[in-house]
Amino acid sequence: MDNFVDERDFKLLEDDKYTFFVLRRIMGGETKILETDHERLIMCFTGLPYPIWIWTADDATEDELERAYQLAGDKGVLDGKHRFNLKYKLAEYFIKRAEQDGKKLEIKTNMFAYDNLAPVEPTGKCDGALHQCDLSDVDELVEMMDLFHHDIDGDYESLEEYRKNALYGIENGLYYFWQNESGRNVACCVYRPTGDMASLGCVYTREDARRRHYAENLVYRVTKIASEAGFVPMLYTDADYVASNACYEKIGYVLRGKLCTIG
Repeated sequence: MDNFVDERDFKLLEDDKYTFFVLRRIMGGETKILETDHERLIMCFTGLPYPIWIWTADDATEDELERAYQLAGDKGVLDGKHRFNLKYKLAEYFIKRAEQDGKKLEIKTNMFAYDNLAPVEPTGKCDGALHQCDLSDVDELVEMMDLFHHDIDGDYESLEEYRKNALYGIENGLYYFWQNESGRNVACCVYRPTGDMASLGCVYTREDARRRHYAENLVYRVTKIASEAGFVPMLYTDADYVASNACYEKIGYVLRGKLCTIG
């Protein structure tokens, strides 16, 4: 196993470019774990609170699944503190092997990966307009980022980290609010480009402003911006949130892949 990536690794992810979009983004940066054989297995981890990404070939043998499990054990991450994003075949193997070792792993989130090649204008209209965040919005953006992570109950960071991310996103024109007709910021969204794709995330609507089509219109407009900038828009969703998935599908998002988070 090597501790560096090269063109072979990025080529491996071409067939899984939607489900492993984040892996492609992070494996070329600063990591705490980076292991690859450039052929059948990639493991990458930036650090807590984020999950460990493990890519395996679709036709991975049981020996190769065991190899991934042993590598996770060697790295000390089968400790109950870490989560893993992986294909269902490997997830099922990890759960079974952990049970044999007296440990418990279970599926925490079923994930869908979507892309949108032809954005469809929402039929649900709402008041207000899109607002690109600027430096005067930092404090409120940090607040909404924190609310988003509490809403999904995961990937928590410190307020200082949220502020750092917010400042970077604002400087690069990536964060947006939806302002209602009273000028109140009621929803937020970000898009993050990597290569020829851009992932939308941090989609959050304030609780007292939900079911008014704000998020639907916000995501549509940000999707259009990413698309017109030359990127293929994509996003991850919780597969069990039927209503939000239906909302994304109505504005043109198409299901491209499935994976899960175990922990």
